[in-house]
Amino acid sequence: MIFDVKLDGTSKARYVAGGHLTDTPSSITYSTMVSRDSIRILLVVAALNGLDVLSCDIQNAYLNARPREKVFFTAGEEFGESRGHVVIVVRALYGLKSSGAAFRAKLAQDLREMGFKSSLADPDVRLRARSESNGETYWEYLLVYVDDILCISHQPKEFMLSFSHIYTLNDGFASPKSFLGVNLSSYSVQDYRGKESICWGFQCEEYIKRILLDLET
Repeated sequence: MIFDVKLDGTSKARYVAGGHLTDTPSSITYSTMVSRDSIRILLVVAALNGLDVLSCDIQNAYLNARPREKVFFTAGEEFGESRGHVVIVVRALYGLKSSGAAFRAKLAQDLREMGFKSSLADPDVRLRARSESNGETYWEYLLVYVDDILCISHQPKEFMLSFSHIYTLNDGFASPKSFLGVNLSSYSVQDYRGKESICWGFQCEEYIKRILLDLET
């Protein structure tokens, strides 16, 4: 049972495998995630093109994927009559060094089947072409940070509803309030023509408060 403090300062307890006891090759453990620069750039793209932004968090993300290695253990007393039996693990348990890469590979495959491809600049910025009602084509984007996803599109709700048929989402989906531990806020601005658009800003105030409180404690 592991107690952990996440990037945003929140805590979590979970039952995990003892992956720290094994030496696992990088070929089955390496996994990337979207960069902060990509997030800033794509939120500017959203503001300039009037695109909406929704976010979601995949529940128990790693358990959706199968492990990239063969994992087994001997059942303990909690297994009752099955105590002493060899138990084969068929899910990418938290704690396995390969779990992050296994989940990322499954998520990437599912997104490819939905028509999204990785950008050349950042493999965790995924995009696909969509047509508007007037026949014009635009790009909609997904920013993927492990199990947190931002969707930037004229119809982000449409994607989220389709995606929720593949994965269980924590508390559904909504306009993002934070990402990578930093608060996000939207506000309306006017350009030189008087046209209003929604822009996005980053705030670190709450993050700093939580971290300072943890350090003081």
